Amino acid sequence: MTDLFAGFYPWIKAFHIMSVISWMAALFYLPRLYVYHSEQVGLSGDTHILFTTMEYKLLKVIMTPAMMATWIFGLSLALIPGVVDWSAVWPWTKLLGILAMTGFHGWLDGQRKAFEGGGPVKTGRHYRLMNEVPTLLMVLIVLSVVVKF
Repeated sequence: MTDLFAGFYPWIKAFHIMSVISWMAALFYLPRLYVYHSEQVGLSGDTHILFTTMEYKLLKVIMTPAMMATWIFGLSLALIPGVVDWSAVWPWTKLLGILAMTGFHGWLDGQRKAFEGGGPVKTGRHYRLMNEVPTLLMVLIVLSVVVKF
């Protein structure tokens, strides 16, 4: 089975990179929507309904499928012999970053449900700070893979 994956290595890697880009774009954008939603829109009215619809579709139509694809293609790459040296530190730091990113994804979904349900929600400042989480995790993950520390 792993030999089958090896023949498709460039394709799996390409689809992994594309799914990571899609997931990261959504992880950067959704907290910004929350900033505007909490500061400018409030928790009722037509604009609130519009924002909850946009947040729902971003999370369910783009972000979650991109995360699932990232996991599927990433695990497929890890199954190819010689791609990952599990005795090194870098795969474990990358895995830690990915698990944290997945947890952040879940936290964003919980915040979406809070907006949809009418609160309580965090402040715009809180969402601005949380918007930095995917950047920090991306740095950890990319440095782990490229520098292989």
